[in-house]
Amino acid sequence: MADILIAVILGVVEGITEWLPISSTGHMILVEEFLHMSQSEEFMEMFRVVIQLGAILAVVVLYFHKLNPFSRRKTAKQKRLTINLWMKIIVSCIPAGVIGILFDDLLDKYLYNYVVVALMLIIYGIFFILIEKRNAHTRPRITKLSELPYSTGLYIGLFQVLALVPGTSRSGATILGGLLLGTSRAVAAEFTFYLAIPVMFGASALKLFKFGFGYTGMEVAILLVGCLVAFFVSVFAIKFLMSYIKKHDFKPFGYYRIVLGVLVLLYFIVWG
Repeated sequence: MADILIAVILGVVEGITEWLPISSTGHMILVEEFLHMSQSEEFMEMFRVVIQLGAILAVVVLYFHKLNPFSRRKTAKQKRLTINLWMKIIVSCIPAGVIGILFDDLLDKYLYNYVVVALMLIIYGIFFILIEKRNAHTRPRITKLSELPYSTGLYIGLFQVLALVPGTSRSGATILGGLLLGTSRAVAAEFTFYLAIPVMFGASALKLFKFGFGYTGMEVAILLVGCLVAFFVSVFAIKFLMSYIKKHDFKPFGYYRIVLGVLVLLYFIVWG
């Protein structure tokens, strides 16, 4: 039962940190430092990725109508715009998909450590603060997803590649990319949610394929609990973020990342 409780806690952490630009990996490393499952490292490596499926399903449920090109409630023009949106999402996901497949094992082997995670937390925290200060007196060029050109979507997809480095934060990297490229905070955040769907489904499938499908009953229970908790928490986290950015900027997340990065470094230096 202890492992199930840890799965619940990790599901809560995943559901919150996957969508806020504060790095789910950084928080997972901290939580797992104090809470250890009695499962193999191979299972835990797969669990950290597959638990994201629950978070992704929250996006699918919350934005199902907007993402569904076959909805009977949409006009012919709206259906074309939805198909066009999916094409932008697919194009934007190609860079991260290719790099992730080619270098998945190397990234896990050499970059999944507290030093890299802490440095990325701090560096991207500084970037958030600087970019928001730069944008304080400028108006975004792109305020609707329908206005987002393919080229800008592809460039945002290139920023998503940066998130393959642990501690960067997938949402953080793509939101930063969107802000740099002239999108509004709302467009950057919403497009980030959509990009997560094919990327995380693909990453989860890759991990499941590598791990195999010979699960014990406990392993199945851990995966299901983690995914379900991540789903419900993600629903609230996504709604919170979209409501928050209507009146606020991302600087507080930048300060939070810097503080967390420093704490991670200090913890492992002093007690590691």
